[in-house]
Amino acid sequence: MTAFRTLDELDPRRKRVLLRVDLNVPMEKGRVTDMTRIERVLPTMRELCGKRARLVLLAHFGRPKGKPDPKESLRPVAKAVGEALGKPVAFADDCIGAPAAQAIARLAEGDVLLLENTRFHAGEEKNDPGFAKALAENGDVYVDDAFSAAHRAHASTEGLAHLLPAYMGRSMQAELDALEQALERPRRPVAAIVGGAKVSTKLDLLGNLIGKVQVLMIGGGMANTFLAARGVKVGKSLCEHDLAEAARAVEARAKAGGCEILLPSDAVVASEFKADAPHRVARLDDIGAGEMILDIGPRSIEAVTAKLRETATLVWNGPVGAFELAPFAEGTLAIAREAASLTAAGKLVSVAGGGDTVAALNQAGAAGRLSYVSTAGGAFLEWLEGKALPGVEALRKR
Repeated sequence: MTAFRTLDELDPRRKRVLLRVDLNVPMEKGRVTDMTRIERVLPTMRELCGKRARLVLLAHFGRPKGKPDPKESLRPVAKAVGEALGKPVAFADDCIGAPAAQAIARLAEGDVLLLENTRFHAGEEKNDPGFAKALAENGDVYVDDAFSAAHRAHASTEGLAHLLPAYMGRSMQAELDALEQALERPRRPVAAIVGGAKVSTKLDLLGNLIGKVQVLMIGGGMANTFLAARGVKVGKSLCEHDLAEAARAVEARAKAGGCEILLPSDAVVASEFKADAPHRVARLDDIGAGEMILDIGPRSIEAVTAKLRETATLVWNGPVGAFELAPFAEGTLAIAREAASLTAAGKLVSVAGGGDTVAALNQAGAAGRLSYVSTAGGAFLEWLEGKALPGVEALRKR
């Protein structure tokens, strides 16, 4: 982290600290239903409060299209943050102008204030310099702890970092440390599991990973495209037949670079995509025209878990089956439990991320046992694709 300023270099006493956090949390009937993103930023908040900062939280919520919308207000979230933090969190009805300035003026050292949704202003997503300047007037320093929004060049995630002394919060620091440990300076051999529905959304990811890992395990719907490209008849499975040539190109590049591609060797198939549909385990040469692949089979599970036992570092993005439907989660859950067991035994460094991946890990009871689980979604994926993230690049020491 020598390229970035961290909280180790900041004395926040008496300063107005603008802390960008991700509070885009799921809500139901005015209550937060998943506290994960709030919990991730608590260490940074507690550290700054303990060092007597006047803490001002910046966040977006939903997609209000650049104008105020009561349904997208952060007001209910302020209460949830306060409950998690164990102290009151004040709220301001705007993130700029008099409402924000007056609320900030009332803060004592160690107090916390949440400003209203930054996306209530069109200048946020446009990264408008005037809006960024208005935000900057609320603070003396800027701390970014929202890695999950770092792939967006918005005013509160990128523009502000050029207007105030900028630092990285503890959650973002932990995320970057984990990702660098997984791909930039890993223990070898390195394996990646990439699953999900479509190859088309992950071609950049596959292209970057085959230059960094020794084994690339492909599952989920996207594996069907690779199997079809090899001549396997996949019935009515989800498959992008028009990307067969792209799949063959990925395999050719992997072979040339010494990266092993591991595809399913058997499958759990069904005629209907629904929970508890009649199903069977099928060889790859025995998939009926009316059947679809919904999970990897027992031979494939054993091949993947055996490969994990030979692996020192694992990067995982995407389930290997339709895990949301019983009984088609078995492949994903078995892999998750094996990865968790190896990690707990000190034999594997495991980094996973992506919404479906996190949900599957939680379902397996494995999320807390991996080395690091990212909740960053799009930012996590873009980092794995090798792309520069505007919100991270803006924090580099200048």
